[in-house]
Amino acid sequence: MPDTLERPSTVPGGQGAASAEFLTSAPAAPRSSLRHRLADRGVEPSLLLVAPALVFVLVLFIYPFLYGVGLSFQPASGGIGLESYRDFFTDPYEFGTIWKTMRLALPAALFNVIASIPIAYKLRGRFKGKRLLATMLVVPISLGTVLVAEGLLNFAGRAGWINRFLLAIGVIDTPIALVNNYWGVLFSLIITGFPFAFLLISSYLSGIDPSLERAAALMGAGWGKRFTKIILPLLAPGLATTFMLTFVLAFSVFPSATLVGDPAGATRVISLAAYQAYAEQFNYSKASAIAIVMGVVELAVLAVVMLWRSTLYRGSTGGKG
Repeated sequence: MPDTLERPSTVPGGQGAASAEFLTSAPAAPRSSLRHRLADRGVEPSLLLVAPALVFVLVLFIYPFLYGVGLSFQPASGGIGLESYRDFFTDPYEFGTIWKTMRLALPAALFNVIASIPIAYKLRGRFKGKRLLATMLVVPISLGTVLVAEGLLNFAGRAGWINRFLLAIGVIDTPIALVNNYWGVLFSLIITGFPFAFLLISSYLSGIDPSLERAAALMGAGWGKRFTKIILPLLAPGLATTFMLTFVLAFSVFPSATLVGDPAGATRVISLAAYQAYAEQFNYSKASAIAIVMGVVELAVLAVVMLWRSTLYRGSTGGKG
């Protein structure tokens, strides 16, 4: 039987050459898009939305911080060393600012957190005038430190309304010093910090399911048992976070220490020492060193609170009720 199959021609110009020419002239496969290439490497394109925030943090936080750290090791006398830190820690007048600041920040933060708990717990329910009361509690957060200090001077100063009222009713014979001292700054920190703590604790309380309390009440648990055995354990991690944030705000006190305090004595806080080193002594290295010490002290307190927080309940609060 004759062979009816034709073998492809391999001579130049034949069918094989035409096939090779077709393959070489065919368009190349399109390259994968950038999105697909990033996905192949486990990078989600949505992460690019974080880029502006990252640039913002690098430019306005990371770079100034690193610059300040480097500047703190460049004393005014020249060279590189720990002279600025040594000057701060060996000077009792400068080193004492840490303790003075802690005496203000810790009590203010503790009071704001503790005082916010019962008020936020009560406002979790429904009653007439709730919105008005909540608004009155958070109004001071919009006043600003300077306006609060001015109000304290008018109300609690030696010639203020409080002293005039107490003198008029015969409770006191001489005006009480409520401002331009330690108490004036403490009152200012409480007034400006309480709304912040109240809002945070209210948000944490709103995440605790009320059905947990109702179930405990059906089992015969009184209000005290329900609060200490259910609400407080679930709320404790939020209280730790609230304390840390309010402590940082109070520790950086500056205007109040000057306006309603004693900036040369009892309320010469560490931020004021850093400002004086910068603006009055023109010792930028020392000012940077004090700022770094200030940050280290804050981080030390926050670390202690975080360690305590890690021992608390970390499960679900049951969702919003």
